[in-house]
Amino acid sequence: MNEQTTTLLHRLVTEKVVSGVSYAYLHQGQLQTEVFGDAQLVPTVEPLKKGALYDLASLTKVIGTTTVILKLAEQGALKIDDPVAKYLPKFTDERVTLRHLLTHTSALSGYIKNRDELNATELMAALYTLKPAAWLGKKVVYADIGLILLGQIIEQFYQYPVQQVITKEVLAPLNMSDATFTPEKARCVPTELTAKRGLIKGVVHDPKAYVLKEHCGSAGLFASLADLVTFAKWMLAPEKNTAVLQPQTIANLFADQTPTKTLKRSLGWDLRYDSTNTPCLYHTGFTGTFMLLDQKGQNALIVLSNRIHPTADNEEFLVRRDEIVASYLSEKDQ
Repeated sequence: MNEQTTTLLHRLVTEKVVSGVSYAYLHQGQLQTEVFGDAQLVPTVEPLKKGALYDLASLTKVIGTTTVILKLAEQGALKIDDPVAKYLPKFTDERVTLRHLLTHTSALSGYIKNRDELNATELMAALYTLKPAAWLGKKVVYADIGLILLGQIIEQFYQYPVQQVITKEVLAPLNMSDATFTPEKARCVPTELTAKRGLIKGVVHDPKAYVLKEHCGSAGLFASLADLVTFAKWMLAPEKNTAVLQPQTIANLFADQTPTKTLKRSLGWDLRYDSTNTPCLYHTGFTGTFMLLDQKGQNALIVLSNRIHPTADNEEFLVRRDEIVASYLSEKDQ
C-alpha cells in the first residue's frame, strides 16, 4: 500500500530531515501504521515508541475548534455567515463573518506591539482591535487569529474554556482516549530547544497558545497516532458515530466553502485534489504534523513528526511534506 509514499516517509529519517516519524494509512477499512526513528535528539537520544503523544499544533484547529463550531451551527445556535461581532461585542467590525475566520479569508491584519510580551488578557484585547484589509473574502492568507476568535465564540456559548469544551464535545464522544490538552510529560515527543523555554516537552510550543492556555482554540492539543486514526475513521464514515456531528455536515466539508467558492478551502480545512479532481480535506501543524482525508475513496494519510526538534529552522521538511502529499494523492487508490 502506497510504496512510493512510504519510501519518502522513511527518507525523512534516513536523510535526517526529522528524527522520527509515526504514520498511518487508511484504505477502505484497512490500516497500515509504522513508528520509526527517535523521539528526541537532545539532551540525550531517545527512541520513538508506539503510543507517544505529539504536540499537534494547528491540527487542533480542525479536530477541535472547527468541529465544535460546526456542532453549534447544526444546533442552530449560530450561522456560519453571521458577523463575528454578533458574538464578540469587543470585535467591532461588522463585515467579518465566521465563514471568513473559518476559511482564512478574514484579511485581519495589524501590528501588535510587543506581542510576545503580552499576557492573555492583553493579547486578546489586541486581537479584537485588528481590522480587515481591502481583500476581505477575496483570497486566503492562513493565520491563527481566526481560530483563536472562534474559540472565544465557543466560550460565549459554553461559558467555560474552549479546550475543556473540545475535550467534552469531541475527544470524549469519539473515544480519542489519549488526546489531551494536559499531557503526561514522559509520554510526549519534545519539540524545540529554545533559549527562553529550554527543551519544550509536554507543554504547547505555539507562542500564543502558551500564553492563552486553556482559552486557545488554535493549538494546544496533544494526541497519539491511534487517536488520529480514530478521528480519521470517523471523518470517513461519520454515520457510525453521530454523537458529535451529523454525516451531512461532514460531507459538506468536501467542497470549497470560501466566499467566492474558488479559493480551495473548506470550513477550517484546506482542500487538496487528486488526479480525478476529488476533493480531500488537508491540514498541517507547525510542529511537523499533517493529515489528509479522502471520504469518497475511503482513504486517509496521517503523519506525525517532530519537525522543529531540536530547532524550528527546518525548511527542508516543508518541501518534503509537499512531495509526500503529492505522492500519496497519486497512489492512494491503487
